[in-house]
Formats: sequence, structure tokens, C-alpha cells
Amino acid sequence: MGIWTDHVVPRLTDRSLSVAEIARRRSTACSGLSGRVLEIGFGSGLNLPHYPAAVTAVDVVEPSNVAWEMSAERRAGHAAPVERTGDDAQRLPAADGQYDAVLSTFTLCTIPDVERALREVRRVLRPGGRFHFLEHGLAPDPGVERWQRRLEPMQRRIFGGCHLSRDVPALVADAGLDVGEVTASYLVGPRVTRPWAHGFLGTARRAS
Repeated sequence: MGIWTDHVVPRLTDRSLSVAEIARRRSTACSGLSGRVLEIGFGSGLNLPHYPAAVTAVDVVEPSNVAWEMSAERRAGHAAPVERTGDDAQRLPAADGQYDAVLSTFTLCTIPDVERALREVRRVLRPGGRFHFLEHGLAPDPGVERWQRRLEPMQRRIFGGCHLSRDVPALVADAGLDVGEVTASYLVGPRVTRPWAHGFLGTARRAS
């Protein structure tokens, strides 16, 4: 950790992930959330404006104190109570089956042991509970994938451990969740940005 990771990266993340196209995808990712929700990788609270009224409480896991402080205004204006309950998605401070839903947006790329984190997601979901995710990751085009793997070491050093080539739907399925419909697509932009711009938007369910 250092000044760059602790203070600069949270601000870069807030700015780069605040654009209109990503906001529309956030809205879709949050659609259908209800009851008590856990959000892992809460960041600066960019998802809060998209939470449905059916959400009654939001617990969040966020490792960055700077990002949490940046979210203060969004939290203050949110209808449901928002509480920070932990800082490590690999070890969720929650009982089994505690949540109706879990949300993750642009988070699974940076978690060191992502497999463990997803097993934790499954554990804290109630039977029938849903995992909603919006993540970037492995591109379907071999040429783009090769660039993702070439750029990944630099990406991890600069952006807090961020991976470019994780196959998110496969990881979710391997954690024992039933993956539903997933939309995989590139963000709009020049082709040179494609190693960073391929993403997955979908849901999965813990079997009853």
C-alpha cells in the first residue's frame, strides 16, 4: 500500500466508472434487488442511486477508507440505511444465509483470492438468494485476450491488483452458484481500449 494505491486509485476509479454508459449498466445490475443486500467493493457508492425501493438495508464491504469517505454524501441521501460491515470480501463478517442478495460491480478483478470470496458470497446468501454482478474480464476475441494477458502485470501494479483476464461467469459457477442469463459485451469506444472494456452483466442464484 502507499499514497498511489490508498489515495489516487480510489479517485481514479470514481471518475472512470462514473460515465453514463456504465451508469446505465449499474442500473440494470441493481434491478430486482430487494430486502437486505450486501455490496462487496462498495467504493464511493456509485451504485446507491440505482438501488430499488424494495431494498430495506445495505451492508457493505469496502477496503478503502478514502473511498468510504467519498461516499458520505451518497450514503446520507439514500433511503435505506447503509452500514460498512467489513473490509475483506474473502472473509465476510456475516452469518450463513444472512442476505437476500449480494451485489458486486467492478470488484472481482482486484480480490486476490477471488474463488474464496465467491464461496463466501454463496455462504452468506439465503437459499434462493441472488448474486448480481457487473464486472470486466476475459474477452472472447483471441487477439484481445492476448493483450489482456500481456498488460495484466502492469495493470495489477498500477491499479491495486486489478486483473484483466478473469472469466467471471466461470468463477461464479465454480463457487456453486447457479448462473442465470449473462450479457457479455464491450463498452463503446475505440478498439485500442478493448483489453479493459469487455465486461459481464448477469445474475446467479444460490439453490434452495
